[in-house]
Amino acid sequence: MSDLRGIYSYMLSTVNSLVRDSSLTNFKKEFCVHAYLLSVCIQYQSSVWSSSRSVTMLTALVLLCLGAFLLYLQLRIRRPKNFPPGPAPVPIFGNLLQLNRISPLKDFDKFAQHYGSIYGIYIGSQPAVVLTGQKMIKEALITQAAEFSGRSNNMMFSHVTGGKGVIMADYGESWREHRRFALTTLRNFGLGKKSMEQRILEEVKHICLLLEESAGKSIDPQHLYHQAASNIIASVIFGSRFNYKDAYFQTLITSVEDLTKITIGPWAMLYEIAPVLRIFPLPFQKAFQYFEQITKHVLKVVEEHKTSRVAGEPRDLIDCYLEEMENKSDHRTSFDESQMVTLLFDLFIAGTETTSNTLRTLTLYLMTYTHIQEQCQREIDEVLGARDHVTYEDRNAMHFVQAVIHEGQRVADIAPLSMFHSAKTDTQLRGYSIPKGTIIIPYLSSSLREEGQWKFPHEFNPQNFLNEKGEFVKNDAFMPFSAGPRVCLGENLARMELFLILVTVLRRFRLVWPKDAGEPDFTYIYGGTQSVKPYRVIVEPRMHGEACKFVD
Repeated sequence: MSDLRGIYSYMLSTVNSLVRDSSLTNFKKEFCVHAYLLSVCIQYQSSVWSSSRSVTMLTALVLLCLGAFLLYLQLRIRRPKNFPPGPAPVPIFGNLLQLNRISPLKDFDKFAQHYGSIYGIYIGSQPAVVLTGQKMIKEALITQAAEFSGRSNNMMFSHVTGGKGVIMADYGESWREHRRFALTTLRNFGLGKKSMEQRILEEVKHICLLLEESAGKSIDPQHLYHQAASNIIASVIFGSRFNYKDAYFQTLITSVEDLTKITIGPWAMLYEIAPVLRIFPLPFQKAFQYFEQITKHVLKVVEEHKTSRVAGEPRDLIDCYLEEMENKSDHRTSFDESQMVTLLFDLFIAGTETTSNTLRTLTLYLMTYTHIQEQCQREIDEVLGARDHVTYEDRNAMHFVQAVIHEGQRVADIAPLSMFHSAKTDTQLRGYSIPKGTIIIPYLSSSLREEGQWKFPHEFNPQNFLNEKGEFVKNDAFMPFSAGPRVCLGENLARMELFLILVTVLRRFRLVWPKDAGEPDFTYIYGGTQSVKPYRVIVEPRMHGEACKFVD
């Protein structure tokens, strides 16, 4: 016991000297005290093994527990004052261990039930605020848009792209310049106009040709929809579509898919919560290699454009960007080739992922609920009559089809957690203090399934978008593309694609669930974006639709 008293007195005097040292900050004092106490505990534990067994074991155990406790105190995550309530985090991991890796959305729902529409969690040591429900999301992203439209600079996706382009760029002048340029250029190339309709319908011809070749056979629609959506945005970016088997096109798509899988997967999470690991050759390093491949691919086309373009006569978005660089060469501007590559990458993602995944989800539900598919086909036949093809204006006369498409977007729930925002400054929301840099997570899925906002929140039912007269009515809680100034760049293009592609396919084909495929599985695979599990479909030509051929 005298040994213990001596050690205690020595520790106490040393700790007091550290605390009185005015050259140390409070944080450094705390760190030194904890580190010193822990080292003494470890040294003492090792020295007492040679003493009598009963006293040694008990003392060692006590000191080991004390050391573990002191280590916890050092590593513990401190919740900011007046921060939104939430589950208690653990050192290093925050609340990540409390989230189900396969289906984390159930845990977000559970937290919302317990803590309310705004609650705080930790992603590693980074504080994050989750916004739940339509009102809460809109209050932050629309009413207080300037405060909550930033982007975290610690996310892997941001590091891969250098924080350039529009998706991961922080809310500032460069972001505003490039978003304005992208929206203006897309409009100039026909977004919402007949010329964009023609681009989409041109791609639909190739979809229908492939479906005709596969008539009666069981096929996986995933790559077909993905390649079609990629080709539509590629025609705007590069000036022409690609053959689906084109080597350049396939390499570009594969590189984008591989990069996306890593940047929204578990390795990205490890990259973000354990920065010390970034120097090691772990799988997340491949993301930087994939982006470098994409950059080289795009810059090859850019060099070709530089030699072949005619000033004042842009053929595509690349020509427009090169012209913008020339016009602003004498002024302070954020336009350069590295920004251009990232912007094209952003557009490629924004114009592909939501459309292809929503079409896959809609196809699965329409095969299962054949009466809904048939009602869509009756309305399509009635509105189009003997016309050769659909137009985007026809959506105003197809209330049921519109309701089905929107319901498909709602249940597909492609981006349930949106893209994470961050607080641009120290601010407040609903009376809680939100420190600058806090990650903001708009839980879009909570709005798309919110009780009281939908007639049938937990099932696929087009009545969610139809009034008593059978007319299409859009619900305020419908936010699959997020809200506010950072709403998805590809929203309007996706709307056109979904309508024109689905109507054309349903007019010409019947979608049938294979008899030997068992029961349809509506569970989702979660990985940053959400998608239904792979499945197969049989397409059968419709007798009525066979007469409705495309006119070249």
